[in-house]
Amino acid sequence: MAIRKKSSKNPPVLSHEFIVQNHADIVSCVAMVFLLGLMFEITAKAAVIFVTLQYNVTMPATEEQSTETISLYHYGIKDLATVFFYMLVAIIMHAIIQEYVLDKINRRMHFSKTKHSKFNESGQLSAFYLFSCVWGTNILVSENYVSDPTSLWKGYPHMLIPFQMKFFYISQLAYWFHAFPELYFQKTKKEDIPRQLVYIGLYLFHIAGAYLLNLTRLGLVLLVLHYFVEFLFHISRLFYFSDEKYQKGFSLWAGLFVFGRLLTLILSVLTVGFGLARAENQDLSLTTGNFNVLGIRIIVLSSICGTQAFMMWKFINFQLRRWREHSSSQPQSLKKKFVTTKGRPSKKERENGVNGTVTSNGADSPRRRKEKSS
Repeated sequence: MAIRKKSSKNPPVLSHEFIVQNHADIVSCVAMVFLLGLMFEITAKAAVIFVTLQYNVTMPATEEQSTETISLYHYGIKDLATVFFYMLVAIIMHAIIQEYVLDKINRRMHFSKTKHSKFNESGQLSAFYLFSCVWGTNILVSENYVSDPTSLWKGYPHMLIPFQMKFFYISQLAYWFHAFPELYFQKTKKEDIPRQLVYIGLYLFHIAGAYLLNLTRLGLVLLVLHYFVEFLFHISRLFYFSDEKYQKGFSLWAGLFVFGRLLTLILSVLTVGFGLARAENQDLSLTTGNFNVLGIRIIVLSSICGTQAFMMWKFINFQLRRWREHSSSQPQSLKKKFVTTKGRPSKKERENGVNGTVTSNGADSPRRRKEKSS
């Protein structure tokens, strides 16, 4: 992200600068159109598709539940409209965090251009990762996925999911889709765009894959694990920008990053390689949402393992670069220290000099008295 300079002159309407400066207001007006559509009977049916979750199925409650019925959801083509609306909401929330939180901190800290863009990126992502971790953990606990790990593959295909689970995936897709227009709104540098597109595409590929292949339970566990590790990195980077001596957070993140990659591989192989491979129903069926066939399992495991290997490669390069910067900065600091201390007399010389001045100003020294007596 580049620094957005606010000029006193009003740019021409619908110009590039006008859209960048007022994109949050423009998007808010578009979102209000869908909300106002709910108030009128003529447009309510169309507006509901954008605002509320679709494809709900009412199921009779089980003996463990006190309610009479329970509503579950599955996916369909109308989810694209819902993702679009909440993408607009994500753009608005992004602008609110940027203007009322990050910009105020930037004005106080007086960061350079490079630190300014990295601080904004870490500030936005740390807020999103923290919110997603808390929300995802709440779903895992409420649905008892943590207490029973076999529920990750038992009863597959998990075509019908609860409201919170579907809303979570819709929100995740909406957030990462909103990152594409933000590249334009935030005036991202051209050299940073390929890196941004790579990790945005990886997020969308894996989240959409888990959602469409009905692997929502496994996807939720892996997302919460990954988001927690990434939150530690970005919050550590925020503290590092405020005080460059702060390095403990990166050390903690480095250990948890490796542990997170190993745990991701273990859970993926356990669920897809063993749990689903031993399931009785292994016939491809689009109507029931069953994708438990050998070819798809190989593709899923290959994509997960390939992504983890790519992340470890980036992690190793990052650590090597930090180690080289740290090792190169140490000789320079020692050289400066040597240059500053080279012109100074030693402690013994300073003491002799002080003694010499004292004896020369007063009585003769013992050596001079001995020479005079001889």
